Amino acid sequence: MSLDQSQSLPKVAVVGLGKIGLTLAAVFANNGFKVVGADINKDVVTLVNQGKSHINNEPGLDQLVLHAHKNNTLSATSVTTEAVAQSDIIVVIVPVLVDDQNNVDYQFIDSAVQDIAQGMKKGSLVMFETTLPPGDTKNRFGKKIEELSGLSMETDFHLAYSPERVYSNRILEDLKNYPKVVGGLNKQSLELASNFYKKALDCKLIEVSSLETAEFSKVAECVYRDVNIALANELAVFAEEKGVNMAEVITASNSQPYSHLHSPGIGVGGHCIPIYPYFFINKGLDRGLTPMSREINDNMANYAITKIEKEIGSLENKNVLILGLSYRENVKEPTKSTSLLLIDQLKKKRANLLLNDPLFTDSEIIKYGADPLSLKDSFVSEIDVVILQAFHQEYSNLDFSKFSKCELVLDGRNKLDKEEISQLGMKYEGIGN
Repeated sequence: MSLDQSQSLPKVAVVGLGKIGLTLAAVFANNGFKVVGADINKDVVTLVNQGKSHINNEPGLDQLVLHAHKNNTLSATSVTTEAVAQSDIIVVIVPVLVDDQNNVDYQFIDSAVQDIAQGMKKGSLVMFETTLPPGDTKNRFGKKIEELSGLSMETDFHLAYSPERVYSNRILEDLKNYPKVVGGLNKQSLELASNFYKKALDCKLIEVSSLETAEFSKVAECVYRDVNIALANELAVFAEEKGVNMAEVITASNSQPYSHLHSPGIGVGGHCIPIYPYFFINKGLDRGLTPMSREINDNMANYAITKIEKEIGSLENKNVLILGLSYRENVKEPTKSTSLLLIDQLKKKRANLLLNDPLFTDSEIIKYGADPLSLKDSFVSEIDVVILQAFHQEYSNLDFSKFSKCELVLDGRNKLDKEEISQLGMKYEGIGN
């Protein structure tokens, strides 16, 4: 593709170049669009402008970024207003999280929307992919764009919502396989957004009747998973009381097509499941299964510590090693990780806290309040308790004989070899078995 050809392509601004934002930008840029990514992190911008991805463990992303860079269809800037001003389509994928009190934290996306409004031109299509509380696309962000730009929804610019529905480490695969839910402010906004995604992603679409329906659908997906994990955890605790192996129960029960019991575990983490239910809870769904599930899942870390104490007594001055800072296996992401809850609990118990995660540097681990420990360090022989929190592939062949002083292994993901550990003279505890 020549420079002149790339200049004539439809222009898209992708605001937010995190895992999902960069992947979307790269896909768009390889599917017939001229894309400018905007991100406040200048290091990210520099890498993208060199044809490099700052995201690890996303199969195929490096090649897409490099290919788009070579074709002059993908560039980046730290000035969002600049990216928006030269684009007809704006896709917003800036994170919305919750604070320590579980109130919605809009600081990053509010700032991005202000910049977007200052660069907007008449006729633009603005689409939000960030998971949002129902009503925010129109009532918070659409109105803010109107206020700051002087443009009016429906008459001067188009507004749509299409939630990201992908999973880390397989984003490109999920973009192809999962239907894209799309809602618009009106019929024209919906049509424009749908036409864009058909060309940009070449995926199936589910067009819904409103922005709010599309917003609600994404939060509902996460609530479903949180509630069902909480059910699995509740049943796992009860199964232990009754001397029943929950893993066998799941296999047996799920052989019937209407049973979909999830797997129990030491807790739920990440950007999605422990966060997005609060988008409903804070809007009035503050009773029933949704808030109860949050409480059950967040309490699993405390339950695990209690199980350990029941078996070996006080943890004061015990050397306790957590395996995995990340919220789940093979992903470098500590947001809402159960490890953070374990760290708090173990500090209260006055344990000597150590942590291993092959995806994090020692300095990164120290920031979370634990001492880093290499599994090659001779001090592993002094560990009293091992807690598996994230089952990284590096742990699949872990030699537990090195933990010669270890009294107990708490398998928080039910992934380790119980027989092997028991034969070494250590107590093995899982969740629900």
